[in-house]
Amino acid sequence: MPRASEIKKNSAVEYDGRVYFVKDIERSVPQGRAGGSLYRMRMYDVVTGNKIDETFKDSDMLNLADLVRRPATFSYSDGDEYVFMDSEDFTQYSLNKESIADELLFISEDTQGLMVVLVSDAPVSLALPPTVELEISETDPSVKGGSATARTKPATLSTGLVVQVPEHISTGDRIKVNVDERKFLSRA
Repeated sequence: MPRASEIKKNSAVEYDGRVYFVKDIERSVPQGRAGGSLYRMRMYDVVTGNKIDETFKDSDMLNLADLVRRPATFSYSDGDEYVFMDSEDFTQYSLNKESIADELLFISEDTQGLMVVLVSDAPVSLALPPTVELEISETDPSVKGGSATARTKPATLSTGLVVQVPEHISTGDRIKVNVDERKFLSRA
């Protein structure tokens, strides 16, 4: 049983007899407390999708739920449902647009390294690779010699995500993006 301080984002925990998926964690150290950090976790019920925010002391013990991660590729979208196909046994998993809204900003037809996260054989979320390659659909014209400066400009990617890129990058270029930090890494 891990302590609250050991829980990571995208983990599944059992809390109050239900399974919750941890989407966001904020750590705070209130003044006047004898060395105790607080962890505020935004969690979503795996079954109903209801959101709760809970605060735990760093020493609180939590149970991890059984998670299965299956390699998958994006197949198609049908309204608010996005369908992913298992890369090994070709099982199809449907996920609601609301539950994977943040992840959709990093998914294109050719995204490699996707994992569908299953709890009790039901798909609950997506696990993304650390970096993804995306195409720039719109940005200001490139500046000749712009690579010599550290100035950046906003670029809209094919998925709608906006990141800051160096001035020498232009529309149509493929770039690598760090998923956790939502930052430009390099040209692809």
